[in-house]
Amino acid sequence: MPEDAVVLDNYPRLRAYKYALNPTPRQARFLDGHCGAARKAFNWGLGWVRAVMDQRAAEASYGVPTELMTPSISWSMYSFRRAWNQVKASVAPWWAEYSKEAYSSGLTQLAAALKNWRDSRTGRRRGPATGFPQFKSKRKAVKSCRFTTGAIGCEERYAVLPRIGRVRLHETPAAELLDGTARIMAATIRFERGRWFVSFTVEQDTSERAPNRPDAVVGVDLGIKSLAVLAGPDGAPQMIPNPQHLEASLRKLGKLSRRVSRRVGPDRRSGRVPSKRWRRANAQRNRIHHRVAYQRADALHKLTTAVAREYGTVVVEDLNVDGMLKNRRLARRIGDASFGEIRRQLAYKTAWSGGRLVVADRWFPSSKTCSNCGVVKAKLLLSEREYSCVSCGLVMDRDENAARNLAALAVAASGAETLNGRGADQKSRVAGQVAVNRLPGSPVHETGTASPEAVSV
Repeated sequence: MPEDAVVLDNYPRLRAYKYALNPTPRQARFLDGHCGAARKAFNWGLGWVRAVMDQRAAEASYGVPTELMTPSISWSMYSFRRAWNQVKASVAPWWAEYSKEAYSSGLTQLAAALKNWRDSRTGRRRGPATGFPQFKSKRKAVKSCRFTTGAIGCEERYAVLPRIGRVRLHETPAAELLDGTARIMAATIRFERGRWFVSFTVEQDTSERAPNRPDAVVGVDLGIKSLAVLAGPDGAPQMIPNPQHLEASLRKLGKLSRRVSRRVGPDRRSGRVPSKRWRRANAQRNRIHHRVAYQRADALHKLTTAVAREYGTVVVEDLNVDGMLKNRRLARRIGDASFGEIRRQLAYKTAWSGGRLVVADRWFPSSKTCSNCGVVKAKLLLSEREYSCVSCGLVMDRDENAARNLAALAVAASGAETLNGRGADQKSRVAGQVAVNRLPGSPVHETGTASPEAVSV
């Protein structure tokens, strides 16, 4: 904590600690079995819900009165678990081999998915429409299981899980998990990138901190040529180069992909089993993908942590990343840069550090506006890498100019709201187009749709 940090009263906060596991072959099979049990309970509950819904729809088409239809069922987790306990002996005769938390985990996921679908249809859930839950495939579904009760703990280089026992961790856990200062609320196991992970959800007392420069304002302009340009209203900008981890590995990925294509791979239609050489070549290719993902995550966390700890106010743009990914010439580079992940991390890290995040409206012309005199250009091509103002004669890198304009918005963000909460006003505005995330967990308002000039390349 910096020397000038302002420490307020401690308050409980939920956090998560994620670690890689090194299970034995027997433990790996047991972990996989718990995830399979959760998937079994999820699919059983979804099948029950769909059967009742289809039956009621058929009865309604025949003109059956509502009071005589098949009774509807509750979609709460407690109702699902009560019904599961009555039929588990016939549906899953092997149910006693795994923890009861595995089945509760699958039923909890089902209840949440059904609630999201219902809220999306009735307008209580914001964002894109949520589809009706689908059955989980054994081959495609993500292996995951959550434990909330039972023997859950963390020892020196070991994770303690219900029915599974002590599983060795790949690294030494945080001191908070060992000395008891963090109360473990739940543990989630997950298989991703070729290995098992465990995530401990804990409740711990955390001191509220202040950034190293509480009064400093920085605008963050994201791009492809430079991953980010940090600039205040005045002062020298800071260019963060784009590491382009995927681009650096494309040549090796291409070579391994060709090697995999020449081997005898699996074929579900004919039942062909892949050869050992195919498995070995596919594992080599997957390791490259996993390494790229780890490198990207490490670089993004270092960047966002440094920005959140240094500046009191961080201003970013509300970019339409989904729309940008439709550009086939830039989609791969935009996906490798992870604009959405940078904003997501800044949202909670600024709250942890005692700062605030200001999100500029998507239609704010940060690249077209002169940071010196405020004149807005009618058009600015993506190929124009320098901003030249015809009014005051300013010549500046376009990314630095955009970052300075974003930083200037922080003055207008005190108690700010977007001018149009529905996002219907799509005219360019120089001031006042911001949304503020002040407190931990407070929503970030998103308005408008993306402008084609919103991304810097």
